[in-house]
Amino acid sequence: MRIRLVFESMFGNTKQIAEAVADGMSGVAEVTVEDVAEAPRELSADVAALVVGGPTHAFSMSRLSTRREAAGRGAAEGDVPIGIREWMQALPDPEHPVVFVAFDTKVDMPLMPGAASHSATRYARKRGFRVLEPQSFLVEGYEGPLVEGELERARRWGEGVGRVITGE
Repeated sequence: MRIRLVFESMFGNTKQIAEAVADGMSGVAEVTVEDVAEAPRELSADVAALVVGGPTHAFSMSRLSTRREAAGRGAAEGDVPIGIREWMQALPDPEHPVVFVAFDTKVDMPLMPGAASHSATRYARKRGFRVLEPQSFLVEGYEGPLVEGELERARRWGEGVGRVITGE
């Protein structure tokens, strides 16, 4: 069984979470991890599940304007042209049953509404994916770092999601 994990990361926090999630899932499935800027916009027939992760910008998935703002704060310029929003919009509807699960990183603030993973999940459901419950992971500030313990929590979450996807 193959799981494809596509992530967007402006300051490296979401990339760290993506790698931890993939590590957790790797015990039960083959996991391919791809940066959204380099990820092909197609789903091959051997992909049983698509995992998508990105930072929460303005209570949702990033937009070109919010990625430009992040670059102005020191994020890598190479991450500006495409985010998970545009990548998912260009992805064809699944031709075979595909499980979808999303995660995001967001600032650790009480009562912070919205999350990129919730927006991605709503979009995937409309497109015909079988969706699982999304998950948020916390960063200490706009640029990070990750809140202590989040990498281990991401690895454990990845283990659980991998078991659900594979039926183990």
